[in-house]
Amino acid sequence: MSFALTTAQFLDGSKTVTRRMGWRTLKAGDRVRAVKKAMGLKKGEHPEVLGVLRVLDVRREVLESIDSVDVAAEGFPRMDPTAFVTMFCHHMKCERDAVVTRIQFRREV
Repeated sequence: MSFALTTAQFLDGSKTVTRRMGWRTLKAGDRVRAVKKAMGLKKGEHPEVLGVLRVLDVRREVLESIDSVDVAAEGFPRMDPTAFVTMFCHHMKCERDAVVTRIQFRREV
């Protein structure tokens, strides 16, 4: 799982929730390798491993239903929900009413 936009937040532990397009088969208890970047690597490049995360909870929800508590858990404590949704839609090329996978996790050392 890539954390290209939130590498610092993943590493400092302020990010404990992530929203993703897809990831529908993920379930609580799964372990996932966290990387800085997974897509767009040049020939011969390898993903930079940031660590391993343990999935605590997974659910599907409408993106624009995010609240300020979850925006902070996403690693953006000073951002309001509307700004977060706008940023997410810009990067993920989706609409505000998209159904996304909300993943709560714990970073394992």
